[in-house]
Amino acid sequence: MKWIPLAAVALLALSACGKKEPPPPPVPSAPLGAAPAAGPRPEKLANGEPAVITVKHILIAFEGAQRSEQKRTRAEAEKVAFEAINRAKSGEDFDKIMKELSSDPGEGTYTLVNTGIPPGPGEFDRSGMVRAFGDVGFRISVGEVGLADYDKETSPFGLHIIKRVK
Repeated sequence: MKWIPLAAVALLALSACGKKEPPPPPVPSAPLGAAPAAGPRPEKLANGEPAVITVKHILIAFEGAQRSEQKRTRAEAEKVAFEAINRAKSGEDFDKIMKELSSDPGEGTYTLVNTGIPPGPGEFDRSGMVRAFGDVGFRISVGEVGLADYDKETSPFGLHIIKRVK
């Protein structure tokens, strides 16, 4: 005796009754591999931190910090950093201080997206920066100036003076 698979029997029975199988679901119009359409970003995460920020940044590097070509000591760098913070907090133009003092090889202005938010063009993932940079940037308010102190693990390039602008 020859066995016929159950699915084949069911298909024969349906076709014998004049019933047709339902049409397949429509194929999405988006091309294969395209990212799903993203909705608007939240303003804040569940932990209260902003989803996206823009900061201006002054890096005060010193001899011994990662990627530094500076000859000043850490103590000298700390003195420069605190003078820069005082100048910024007293209302002096942050861009002027940044151009005068920063060892940052970049332009000094960065838009960061918080953990779990996909970065858009020209934006940086928070985890793409040293941890202290993001920790300070996401903690301070717009217009506020903060300091990410040197730490071999969380801030290995020197001292970061950060002003949040958005």
